[in-house]
Amino acid sequence: MGRITLEKVTKAFGEVEVIPPLDLEINDGEFVVFVGPSGCGKSTLLRLIAGLEDVTSGVISIDGQDATRTPPAKRGLAMVFQSYALYPHMTVRKNIAFPLRMAGMDKAEQDRRVAAAAEVLNLTDYLDRRPGQLSGGQRQRVAIGRSIVREPAAFLFDEPLSNLDAALRVGMRLEISELHKRLETTMIYVTHDQVEAMTMADKIVVLRAGNIEQVGSPLELYRTPRNLFVAGFIGSPRMNFLTGDFAASHDAHTIGIRPEHITVSPTEGVWNGTVGVSEHLGSDTFFHVHVDGVEDPITVRSVGEVSLKHGDAIHLTPEPQHIHRFGADGLRIA
Repeated sequence: MGRITLEKVTKAFGEVEVIPPLDLEINDGEFVVFVGPSGCGKSTLLRLIAGLEDVTSGVISIDGQDATRTPPAKRGLAMVFQSYALYPHMTVRKNIAFPLRMAGMDKAEQDRRVAAAAEVLNLTDYLDRRPGQLSGGQRQRVAIGRSIVREPAAFLFDEPLSNLDAALRVGMRLEISELHKRLETTMIYVTHDQVEAMTMADKIVVLRAGNIEQVGSPLELYRTPRNLFVAGFIGSPRMNFLTGDFAASHDAHTIGIRPEHITVSPTEGVWNGTVGVSEHLGSDTFFHVHVDGVEDPITVRSVGEVSLKHGDAIHLTPEPQHIHRFGADGLRIA
């Protein structure tokens, strides 16, 4: 079991409240991602759940039991940090088995759990190597293996991929997602990378200044962001925002339109503009269009290669069914 509930949880450092009263429910077996900009409180929230930080007020329950004042080692949770924190003089086998040895588990059960974790993580052939003989991705798998052998109620990941290069990040992202499918154990994952959040999560928790802005599935947040902050944070490239007469024609203070929901024409359209910088990615082309009356360039996404070049006149039409409307308070207008 791995159901975690937070009721009116707060955290303050002296007079500074970094987590205002917050309610959240994480269901057994869910992959939940905390996402938001630096300083939004996502790592602090994870540490509160882990017991590495004391709750100022409120209740944290694990499987229906109040764990607010329970020491970290007795919460049945396993944490994987950004730093691998492996012992360089120990083999992979001994690194993975370390928490079991500290708990006084008998050798036969240690060996069974280490072998099972190594098989799940494709580390069987590396058990007798030391961390210095492994790649960054393999070392991260060893750190995860050290958590798996504890058979926790939930795994807590604190930006585990931020030390890896781009290619390894993609590979490890897939491996962690696959691991979740195999283990069917609750996982809470902290990242500032919304692409990781969108591709890995069953449920995303978007945080800003310690507050939960929205909770939902990746597609719910993408299709129906509840405010301007979520709309601008979820999606890459980010949503285009327009105000003034552009928004007033839709009875809104601000309208938003994603780059892939804009139709391009060389002859006619709702907005007239000039092509600025283009980004050619092979499968897609992103070009930034300067439109009269709009302060920032509008980003447009087209599939494949596009023959437009810098300075070309262009006409844009937003797809009406994909226009997002927001009021002066920044909240979504239904």
